[in-house]
Amino acid sequence: MLDWNTLLSGATTDLARLAAEVDLTAAVPACPEWCVADLVEHVGSIHQWARHAIVEQNPEGTPEPAPSDLSTLPAWYAGHAGDLLETVTEREPTDPAWTFGRRVGTVAWWARRQTHETLIHTRDVLAAAGRTQEWAIDPVVAWDGVLEVEETFYLRQVRLARMEPLPATLLLRATDVDADPLRLGDGAPLVEVAATAEELLLLLWHRTTTADPVAAELLAHPITP
Repeated sequence: MLDWNTLLSGATTDLARLAAEVDLTAAVPACPEWCVADLVEHVGSIHQWARHAIVEQNPEGTPEPAPSDLSTLPAWYAGHAGDLLETVTEREPTDPAWTFGRRVGTVAWWARRQTHETLIHTRDVLAAAGRTQEWAIDPVVAWDGVLEVEETFYLRQVRLARMEPLPATLLLRATDVDADPLRLGDGAPLVEVAATAEELLLLLWHRTTTADPVAAELLAHPITP
């Protein structure tokens, strides 16, 4: 079983370090309307919202805005990431929390969600700095991120009318993890994509592409927010 608190600690520490290293005004390729500072503010705000959902049991939190002085942004992010980590570690993983998606609302749900949120956006920061080769993710963690898309986001996107159900079935098979393949959608035809768990995760989050034109068309749908 994955230790989400430890993974969250490592992910947020890495992002805080990078926020102090890279050019905060650099454009983020995956989020063209944002620079790195915007991305760091986004993740810090989401951490605050998640903490509110745990502590107050509702989604009505109003995050503290990021400072206008970019030199203080890394410390602002590190502070809110630390507050979230303290909140999840001082509670039991099974303690209740407001959440979205199909999983039971627990503190562990948020530790997992915020870990994946931070890991993906850490890669975005590295991409802005031309350093994506430094991004490393355990295949088991990456595959869990793939599973999270199916469990939390795909059906939610359909339910919120952000997309139509996939017109075919997308079968995702990880080549480096001993796990059953994941199915998204239930239409015909069946389109299989076999790749490493990391590659599959990046495909689902639109951080990379596939040469298979049919799979690429399916993955172009807004499966993730």
